Amino acid sequence: MQGTPPPATPTAKPARAALPRRRRSGPRRSTPLTIAMLAALAYFLLPLFWLVIASTKSTQDLFNTFGLWFSHAPQLLTNVKDTFTQDDGVFVRWLINTVVYAGVSAVGASLLAAAGGYGFSKFRFRGDRFAFNLVVGAVMVPATALAIPTYLLFAKAGLVNTPWAIILPSLVNPFGLYLMRVYAEDAVPESILEAARIDGAGELRIFFRIVLRLLGPGLVTVLLFTLVATWNNYFLPLIMLNDPNLYPITVGLSSWAAQAQNGGSGASSDMLALVVTGSLISIIPLVVAFLMLQRYWQSGLASGGVKQ
Repeated sequence: MQGTPPPATPTAKPARAALPRRRRSGPRRSTPLTIAMLAALAYFLLPLFWLVIASTKSTQDLFNTFGLWFSHAPQLLTNVKDTFTQDDGVFVRWLINTVVYAGVSAVGASLLAAAGGYGFSKFRFRGDRFAFNLVVGAVMVPATALAIPTYLLFAKAGLVNTPWAIILPSLVNPFGLYLMRVYAEDAVPESILEAARIDGAGELRIFFRIVLRLLGPGLVTVLLFTLVATWNNYFLPLIMLNDPNLYPITVGLSSWAAQAQNGGSGASSDMLALVVTGSLISIIPLVVAFLMLQRYWQSGLASGGVKQ
């Protein structure tokens, strides 16, 4: 007797526990961190804001009006005109001197730092670690401590009161060499160097045609650091230069500030306003340099984030 098959019992699907959906949370906001960032922003921008406001005032208004707001009669154009015409236009000469000192020093120091950093990174020679440790130790030595010995050496060589007294010391940048050595470790692959050597390229050609392009972002970083340091250098030009026609902006504006403190009549009575306006004009080239060269930093960060 053929039995009937038992009725198929429906398989009960296991009940899935309702899992709470995770909400996509946006970036977390930290109130203390936001306050700290705003305080840092105000700390860095407040002196610049004061400088812009003070450049629109006369010497009398600098002392008689509120420091963080404009006076009733702004005279920015008058201050700018008087700054460029004071003492037969010596401010223009100071500006040109500063551009030459900072520009030549920045380019030269960047190339030397790139060559030294690339050499320490990719070549091995006897005493390389000791030499690199000396470079790292030189970073800790303040530049003001070397000013007097540098002056004595340049006095022996007859280079005092010449542009070379400012340019040559600025070419030595231990921090830039250290930075380029660290950057060259990853930015310059050994495979590219070996391929270039197999093709018959010499070391100098490899450095100028291949390595410098790979070290572009680091090179711009050292260039900007050296540019700012030389542009703002005060103590070294003060002891090296005696001719006012060779002064950079820092020493020249300091001499004007000394005249303003001594007082006087006529044109010298507004000398303090000219010092403030000259200080504002002197930072404009640095701002322009940063805005023009920042794209090299961005391109370097983007290329470093792409996996090859």
